[in-house]
This record gives sequence, structure tokens and C-alpha cells, in this order.
Amino acid sequence: MTETPQRPLRVLAAMSGGVDSAVAAARAAEAGHDVTGVHLALSANPQSFRTGARGCCTIEDSRDARRAADVIGIPFYVWDLADRFREDVVEDFVAEYEAGRTPNPCLRCNEKIKFAALLDKALALGFDAVCTGHYAKVVVTEDGSRELHRASDMAKDQSYVLGVLDERQLAHALFPLGDTVTTKDEIRAEAERRGLAVAKKPDSHDICFIADGDTQGFLARRLGRAEGDIVDESGARLGTHEGAYGFTIGQRKGLRIGTPAPDGKPRYVLDISPVDNTVTVGPAEALDVTALTAIRPRWCGAAPTGPAAYTAQLRAHGGETEVRAEPVDGELRVTFTEPVRGVAPGQAIVLYDGTRVVGSATIASTVRATAGVA
Repeated sequence: MTETPQRPLRVLAAMSGGVDSAVAAARAAEAGHDVTGVHLALSANPQSFRTGARGCCTIEDSRDARRAADVIGIPFYVWDLADRFREDVVEDFVAEYEAGRTPNPCLRCNEKIKFAALLDKALALGFDAVCTGHYAKVVVTEDGSRELHRASDMAKDQSYVLGVLDERQLAHALFPLGDTVTTKDEIRAEAERRGLAVAKKPDSHDICFIADGDTQGFLARRLGRAEGDIVDESGARLGTHEGAYGFTIGQRKGLRIGTPAPDGKPRYVLDISPVDNTVTVGPAEALDVTALTAIRPRWCGAAPTGPAAYTAQLRAHGGETEVRAEPVDGELRVTFTEPVRGVAPGQAIVLYDGTRVVGSATIASTVRATAGVA
């Protein structure tokens, strides 16, 4: 097994305006590839998006990307994918919360925008690969197939949000930062040595299309305020809320319940019911999950043919947990070796075999250790 061969390729480098994508484009060019930079305009009104460097959808980011391309010495374009982004990422995000689920918009953007809309357009224009600043590795097996693996530096690994990529997409993906075992400060130092002005630019955080970082306010503007009840596991009313979409499974803060629990311990969101607009809260141990069913599996290579042991990651910055998983009738059935806490429908579960990403699926339902199916 080897890393992706470094024969010269025609590469389209997705440049967000941040330091990682700029260094990735520079490394691709330095490796001898014929690189063209492209910035994705994902907002129809970027002036209304956040300023500074917290997001990735601003005019400022576009200018930073262009300046980096000029320093690297590669052609640069801005492609308008705002309509596709709104439909496939923003509207999906709103619909998922409205249905009581917790989506991951970054994962959806990788699936629908960077490695679907962008990759398809790149291939149609004669490019061989799309390059991004993600920390992950594509390796080639002895039979020529591609595998997605964790980055060499686990502290910066981003393979979780790439677990939606299939083998065809991996065959046209380039991640120049994936084998880098360095600190972020060293990446910034490399950018400075290369003369890239984004060397000191802060990393992006939060959700790029929510300008002020207020997810609950964004959803309220889109879905309207809808007062409902906050209840305990027995159904007793503890308080009210202004929209069940403003909560997620496992949430502790912001519940605004005046009555303390009988045992004096914190309460957490256990269930969100959009049908009757009710949020159920209870003790932390009621969040323990022993199994789950996930839908829309996507495999980074051949699909598993039977049950097997894997490790699983349940959130972008979460750790690994041991599971046994099996594809059944187009779904993924997963059993945890030890109960895990705070698993929310709508999140992605990504399976690993060692460092190799096996695939991912969207969590549809869970089995609680004490409360059955959620």
C-alpha cells in the first residue's frame, strides 16, 4: 500500500481563503502538478456573512485566496455554487433540525459540493483531481483501488468529515497535508516562508453560513418561533421552549428549567419530538446508547458483506469507540461494545478498520440502555 502516486496531474485546488488550503495548493504546485486555484462563492450575498476569519464564505476570504494564488503563481477563478450550496447544505440543515435531528453541514458540503458539484465540473473541464486542505490520506492498494485513511497526525485528522466519499471520488482527491506530522504553528510557519499572507489568519470555526454564530437564532428566523413544553421522563411539564429545533440530544446548557431535579443533578435533553413540539429531559445515564440503526450508508470502497468489528467515530472531534456493525437491507446496524452517551439522530457515524475509513452513514434511531428506542 502506497500513498497516491505523485505523477504530474492537472489539479483544481479548492482555496477557502485559509492557511490550510493555501499551503495545500502550494505543496501541490511544488510537487510538479499543473495547479489552478478556485474559490467557491457559496453565498448569494456574501456581504451579509461574517467578517474576520470565523467563516469561509466572505468576500474577504475570496480576496485572501486570490492573493495566495498570485504568490504561488497559479491561475485563479471564483466559481458561483451558491444555489447548489443553499439547496444541498443550508436547506438540508434547516430541514434536519425541523425534523428533530442534528445534522453535520461540513460533512454534507464535502459530499454534495466539494466532491460532487466541484469534482464533476473539474472532471468535465479536463482536471484529474481536486485538492483541498483537509488532513487525511488517500492510499493506493496493490490492486490499484483507493482507500481513505486517517491523517498521520491524529490531532489534526479530518477523515470523519470525508467519510462520505466513495472510491470514484477518492480516485480524484488530493490531500497534500495528510502525511504532515507537524503542529499548526509549523503549518503557519511554512505559509510565512512561502510568503502567504494568510499565515497568521485565524482558523474558521462554527457554521460558515450562520453569520453571527447563533444557530438557534438562525433557525428561529427560518422556522419561526413555536412554543412547546419541556417535560421529564414521566411526562411532567417542567418548562417551555420557543422551538424544539433549538435543542440537540445530550444538550445540558440553555434548558431554562426553573425546577431542580429531585436528585439535584443536571438534566440533559433525551428526546426531541417535532410532532408535538416537546423536548424531554432527564439524567445523564438515560443518554447511554447500546446500539443504533443508520441510513444512507456510503462506502469508501467495497461495501462490507457481513458483520465485523470496527471502531467508530460519532462526531467530528470525538474519540473512537469499539463496535460491531453489519449492512442490512440498505441500512447499517451497529452495536456498541460499551454504552456511549449523547448519540443524536442526524449525526454521522464513521467506521474505521485501523486507520482506514470503511464508510459512513446517517444515524436514524438509537437503542437506549434504559429507555428502549429513541
